[in-house]
Amino acid sequence: MDAMDVLVVGAGPAGLAVAGACARRGLATAVLDPGPDRPWTATYGMWSRELPDDLPAAVVAARAAGRAIARTEHRLGWEYAVLDVPALQSHLTAQADGVRFHTGRAVGSPQRGVVTLADGSELRADVVIDAGGRWRPLADSRPEVPAEQTAFGLVLDAETAAPLVSDGDALFMDWRPDHGETGWPTFLYVIPLGGGQVLVEETSLARRPGLPLSTLRRRLHARLAHHGIRAPETARSERVSFPVDQPRHDGAATIGFGAAAPLIHPASGFSVAGSLRLAPRVADAIAAHLPAGPEEALAAARDVVWSRSAQAVHRIRRIGLEALLRMPPDQIPGFFDVFFGLPEHHRWTYLTARDDVRGTLAAMGRLFGESDNRLRWHLVTPALRRRLPSNDQGSQRAETL
Repeated sequence: MDAMDVLVVGAGPAGLAVAGACARRGLATAVLDPGPDRPWTATYGMWSRELPDDLPAAVVAARAAGRAIARTEHRLGWEYAVLDVPALQSHLTAQADGVRFHTGRAVGSPQRGVVTLADGSELRADVVIDAGGRWRPLADSRPEVPAEQTAFGLVLDAETAAPLVSDGDALFMDWRPDHGETGWPTFLYVIPLGGGQVLVEETSLARRPGLPLSTLRRRLHARLAHHGIRAPETARSERVSFPVDQPRHDGAATIGFGAAAPLIHPASGFSVAGSLRLAPRVADAIAAHLPAGPEEALAAARDVVWSRSAQAVHRIRRIGLEALLRMPPDQIPGFFDVFFGLPEHHRWTYLTARDDVRGTLAAMGRLFGESDNRLRWHLVTPALRRRLPSNDQGSQRAETL
């Protein structure tokens, strides 16, 4: 086939968003995915203030006021929007009108503009975008043991979930150990899905390696029982597992986008809002610079995703992640009590502003100032020490020797 202007590897939300944006700018665009028509099954949410202006209202399944419970309860002051995932997929597919879809699995990019498929065939494009999610098929390296966010959830009807949340309410985090277990801390996440349904999910924010789903499932059922809730055996389940500490995509001949970039916030696991909002800017950069050559277009797109300020914030956030990974389990609820007690603009900047270096440092400085000496020590030391190899007990002991 003739070479395309843009080839996007991955047909998830990030891949479809950037492919559609490129096609609408007149670029000959293709998408490669093992199952380009497969239904999306994950739950996606974002703060309402992050919703793209061009996202139809019908794509939002539910809205709720966010709150969090650490050692005390905090109202976040922001509305949380849960997306109707089939509607989102339909919307982004319609926006990708004119995009050519290929079924296949990418296994590498031996040179700029070339993608090798598992069957030995090749696809060519001036600009190649790796939007392959956590698998990042075109990245050159991956961490040996990634820090992962893992979760196990059940979908309940609103009446059954009423002891946990009221109508119009979303529980962003509940760190109380109502599951009755000690050890690695986990929290409850409860959000409305629309149509009278609620997702209740036991979540491990980050651990290296990820906390097993079997542990999370056991804790969720114990927590529900603590609140007098018995989940129906027919309740639909959701299983979540993805890395939160991947380095920046290092494919020499490609650019990473979406979770593959990674755009995942290591403190929340959110990435869809960032992907939807950045996609038009990436497409603009490619369209503006491609007449000067593929190298110029690739470099311009990289500058959009990874400006110097975005690189700096990414580094700061990963230091914050290491602080959480090294923190004693009994200290983590106290950390979030301090964080959620910060002024709203500091919390908003840290959780959403991926290229605001000054604001991110100001938020972390305020967090440090509000912390006690023990917490301050745990916040500072990760910047001075190497990456923690593992949170398993034996590895932690060896690392401290």
